[in-house]
Amino acid sequence: MKSFTQKLVVTTALVSSIALGAISAQAEPTAEVLHYWTSGSEAKAVKALKEDFEANGGKWLDAPVAGGGGDAQAAVLRSRVLSGNPPAAVQIKGLSIQEWAEAGALGDLTKLGEEEGWDDVLPPLLQKIVKHDGKYVAVPVNIHRVDWIWANPESLAKVDGEPPRTWEEFNALADKLQAAGITPLAHGGQPWQDGTVFETVVLGMGGAEFYNKAFIEKDIATIKSDTMKKVFDQMRKMRGYVDADFSGRDWNLATSMVMRGEAAMQIMGDWAKGEFIAAGKVPGKDFLCVPTPSNGGYILNSDSFAMFNVSSEDDKAGQALLARLILGEKFQETFNLYKGSIPARMGVPTDKFDECAVKSMVDLQSASESGALVGSMAHEIAASGAIRGAILDVVTEHFNSDMTSDVAVERLAEAIELAE
Repeated sequence: MKSFTQKLVVTTALVSSIALGAISAQAEPTAEVLHYWTSGSEAKAVKALKEDFEANGGKWLDAPVAGGGGDAQAAVLRSRVLSGNPPAAVQIKGLSIQEWAEAGALGDLTKLGEEEGWDDVLPPLLQKIVKHDGKYVAVPVNIHRVDWIWANPESLAKVDGEPPRTWEEFNALADKLQAAGITPLAHGGQPWQDGTVFETVVLGMGGAEFYNKAFIEKDIATIKSDTMKKVFDQMRKMRGYVDADFSGRDWNLATSMVMRGEAAMQIMGDWAKGEFIAAGKVPGKDFLCVPTPSNGGYILNSDSFAMFNVSSEDDKAGQALLARLILGEKFQETFNLYKGSIPARMGVPTDKFDECAVKSMVDLQSASESGALVGSMAHEIAASGAIRGAILDVVTEHFNSDMTSDVAVERLAEAIELAE
């Protein structure tokens, strides 16, 4: 299999690299922004960035691509780059940033980063994500926690239920809810959503070391282990807790099911909280946020904007302005209050953030210190696109069939080996 870099090197070699620190004073800052923030809360968040950009003299060209996991956007981006017409700024994350940088498709933001003091305000773990060969090639917007349970307190109260702390408690609660005629788990049958649930179960049943050995080291013995079989056993139970109409449902529609009391819980990253907030719901009253069972673990996801190689001075000026604004304290606060996430920039005041966000900040610090912080596989932080795709294919096939756990781990090992 040809590498991502090999596929793009012919095209990207024709495009010169950029240095965003030296911009013509006469340039009109312009940025075509490719993103997949199209749900209610996400649209409000990206609108805040657009308004900030325009208030500072920029011309924003919006290029949204629907699809919460970003897979549709990835296809559009690849087509644009291969045709020699990349957008100026692209919402991107994790190892995809490194792959595009290796292909020579990204501009060098290092000079701008030095002027703005990014090394002093970004956590080291995020610097690793947005730097390539020691150079800044992207700017992080936020930190998302993936391993959340969002629950409707009224639904839980109907069965005298409490948010689960173990997977055994989760199953017992789900059984009670089902017996009472309440759908236990709101879920959308899309591969990335299946993968989101799967990685929370992997962390919860195996712990951080097991998680990293499976998804980062791709250790075959770990992938075929009895623990991984138990993970698939749990996924089979989860399949029994969703409603019959889950296939193809968007994640925000599943969130709405919890809001309306049609389902009791959803396992989803904290972008789901943005939907609750946008609907006027109050955390701790109208909805509950508790980590999925993981013994202090934390699955990190982070959105970033990468600035692709462009030739016009207007586009370069737009990229520089956009990058400065993204990591500014004002935008970091405003955006993350809408999005449901927490700031990527350290030192942003916490007084406007709700109890779920504050818990995320506290747990992030704790997990980082204890070694229980892991990057998301399903959201392209811990695994390459090829490995992620191979894992999601098996997880989704298992979730939608009668495949046994024994067969699933064998298929998972084969798929990962073929994808490497």
